[in-house]
Amino acid sequence: MDIVTPEPTHSSPEPKVPRAVPPPSATPVTESVTTSPQGPGTFSSPGTGEPPVPVPVTIEPPVAAAFRPAGQQSPGAALASAGPAAGQTWPTAADGGAPLTPILTRRWASPRSWTLRVYQQLDGYQALPEALKIEPARITELIKNSGLRGRGGAGFPTGLKWSFLPPGSTKPSYLVINADEGEPGTCKDIPLMMADPHSLIEGCVITSYAIKAPFCAIYVRGEAIHALRRVQHAVNEARAAGYLGRNIMGSGYELEIVVHAGAGAYICGEETALLDSLEGKRGQPRLKPPFPAVEGLYASPTVVNNVETIASVPAIVLGGSDWYRSMGTDKSPGPKIFSLSGHVTRPGQYEAPMGTTLRQLLVSAGGMLDGIPLKFFTPGGSSTPIFTPEHLDVPLSFDDVAAAGSMLGTTALMCFNETVSVPWAVWKWLEFYKHESCGKCTPCREGTGWLVQILRRVVSGSGTMEDLDTMTDAAGNIAGRSFCALGDAAATPVLSGFKYFRSEFEDLVTGRTPPVVQTRQLAGAH
Repeated sequence: MDIVTPEPTHSSPEPKVPRAVPPPSATPVTESVTTSPQGPGTFSSPGTGEPPVPVPVTIEPPVAAAFRPAGQQSPGAALASAGPAAGQTWPTAADGGAPLTPILTRRWASPRSWTLRVYQQLDGYQALPEALKIEPARITELIKNSGLRGRGGAGFPTGLKWSFLPPGSTKPSYLVINADEGEPGTCKDIPLMMADPHSLIEGCVITSYAIKAPFCAIYVRGEAIHALRRVQHAVNEARAAGYLGRNIMGSGYELEIVVHAGAGAYICGEETALLDSLEGKRGQPRLKPPFPAVEGLYASPTVVNNVETIASVPAIVLGGSDWYRSMGTDKSPGPKIFSLSGHVTRPGQYEAPMGTTLRQLLVSAGGMLDGIPLKFFTPGGSSTPIFTPEHLDVPLSFDDVAAAGSMLGTTALMCFNETVSVPWAVWKWLEFYKHESCGKCTPCREGTGWLVQILRRVVSGSGTMEDLDTMTDAAGNIAGRSFCALGDAAATPVLSGFKYFRSEFEDLVTGRTPPVVQTRQLAGAH
């Protein structure tokens, strides 16, 4: 049963915001904060120890600068000082690269970007006072008009989700942030919380005000201890500055934010399992309906949103819905953080408009590592059907990727070159899903175990053709029949691997290719 909320019979005008989002800048804006040659294109270069590489920043047409207190450098001046190091050039959109639009990532390369001081210098907490001046319902209407869709995987319209809260409820409403990032390949929320936690906090305050929530919980994956500390520190700074607590900025609005550490269970990325965990119960998915919008945290109306989704809200409040829709596609507007990993020259986070292609992103990332051609990739993490080089030019938007046979998910683009065995990769992913299954439903609990046992035989060279048929049957019976989407995620690598690379599985079981894993290497596997 789907939740259906009637559209309003009249439209409320968008709030007239006196200032627009300033141009993205990779540099801080006071002389006390200096930068090395870095840029917002990548947050890190895993394994190299090198700082983020610089990227060109071009805004066409220029966006009007926001108001600045006296003594602070203008965004235009800051933008002029950003760019590649001397003697270096990096691919631009004109060179076939991605049209990078650092909005969320614009502060990431600034030293101490996680502090309140730097956040305020780079337009931080300018959207909040504007939001507090208008009716909460108009904020929700603004987000609906912007077309912002959830960045946690499903892509559900954010403003529409907010509007599902029952207006006449006698219970308090709550906001819960899903920061339990744990899927293989997904690495955007933790960098955001590490580099710019105050953008999340400001988004939380505005969203909570819009849904009239007095309480917000940020649920952070337990292993991400550094991100957890950064977010907690940001909450403490915001409270001390008057952005949290009672009578926020003299508006009369009151909000408390609690940062909660999970225990490291992938299943708690599912919203209802997260809510159970937050309440002190075992993290397992709930039966729906009722949906969280009706009975969520403590059986009260609750909005559950992703980190990147809520961090996008302040920019929309400042810039307006038309500005936000000027980026991306008609049905998937706005910028998106694309996480490139695997066999790419410069892995990291690239923020570009929705609809950017992997081909463009690879150009910006320096191409495939060592020039070895691409063999396959995931458009949205290990839970999404794999793509091949024939999909390099598929626009990375929710609808375009779905039309091509996969899901955009969290835009976790894991790129694998021609040296990688597809059965090996599928086996590794299934080991993860088997380990993370909560065990509540039989298809997922038993099915992932069966698939792993068969895949171990296949990759070690002891499988049979009948094993491949059994895998197809088992994966088909898991998909769509498990209690939550974890079962679907486990079946996806098998089904999409067979769709494009079944011959590799057959070659392993017939002996045409040698085993990719020795039997002794599987000793002790569980």
